[in-house]
Amino acid sequence: MFHPQRKELSVKRDNSRDESVARQKEAFLNKVLGSALGAFEVFTIYIGARLGLYDPLAQGDWLTPGQLAAVCGVHERYGREWLEQQTMAGILEVEDASAAPEQRRFRLPPGHTEVLTDIDSLDYLTPLVRQLVAATIPLEELLAAFQSGSGVPYESYGQDFRQAQADINRATLLGELGNIWLPSLKDLHTRLMADPPARVADIGCGAGWSSVAMAGAYPKLSVDGFDLDAPSVEMARENARQAGLSDRLNFQVRDAGDASLAGDYDLVVAIECIHDLSDPVAVLKAMLKLIKDDGFVLVADMRVAEAFSDQGDEVERIMYGWSVLACLPAGMADTPSAMTGTVMRPATLERYAQEAGFKGIEILDIDNFFWRFYRLRQN
Repeated sequence: MFHPQRKELSVKRDNSRDESVARQKEAFLNKVLGSALGAFEVFTIYIGARLGLYDPLAQGDWLTPGQLAAVCGVHERYGREWLEQQTMAGILEVEDASAAPEQRRFRLPPGHTEVLTDIDSLDYLTPLVRQLVAATIPLEELLAAFQSGSGVPYESYGQDFRQAQADINRATLLGELGNIWLPSLKDLHTRLMADPPARVADIGCGAGWSSVAMAGAYPKLSVDGFDLDAPSVEMARENARQAGLSDRLNFQVRDAGDASLAGDYDLVVAIECIHDLSDPVAVLKAMLKLIKDDGFVLVADMRVAEAFSDQGDEVERIMYGWSVLACLPAGMADTPSAMTGTVMRPATLERYAQEAGFKGIEILDIDNFFWRFYRLRQN
């Protein structure tokens, strides 16, 4: 039997669904367009950082495209297009937009200079941009890895990725590791200040800023840094030399999971590296062998949520981005692989630690936006 009212109700429901889908589509369309705009700005910030275009613009003087080109050694036409694009993006400001193109003068606003040019600032984000761009270099390898289940070697990401990784953590480690984080752990702080001089093993030391920070803050201790990446170890040695700490810092190209690695250390640290390892349990076993019975094992890794949720915050989104582009593929370059990825939740680290022979983990009361700190307990 035909029911006109029922048909009308069905049409209203269909219209309501169509309107909901249309709103969803519009919101997603705007999201993708916004992301594309952001990507353009990331890549053009990269150009400015690599070519040193921001430094003269941060001095406070207004510069024409020709003046910027002369100072930085770039072609004036390219410089002008970049200046105008950066102004459109809200990164630079123009003195008089109505002036002739060659006569327009630009500068970096005072509030933007620290973020883009101050390597010693905790708010310095240029390395993040450089690393993000560098992460796209092996995209063809990454696509192939997605299909084959293989990985992408760390070396494929290049020197720019390596340097940006070092730079992005430099200010935080130099400013906070030895001055705030370690002193907050009272028993450890006391031991690092005492005689006989303490010995520290820095696992996955990279460019060595964690080792430099610890040796700089604690004048008695010595640090042995281990990393598989030879260019990073060379950077670490140079950073130690420039800091005047080469006599107390020793860096080695060596697998921290090497079963023959042994020592008698008061502190063993692994900062932002466990999630990158193909065999984290082997490395944790080595760390357990290295530490004294009354020593301290400290791991710093990403501050991700304790469980997956579709409502993740910005940190979670960033970490998943890094995991897809770099950390997971690099960790899968060697086999067998734990296939951890950047989003290593506390329960995962605890499982690795227990498999390695530790009794468990303790989450430490150290505040940081990106990192969570753990003590791995021997007993």
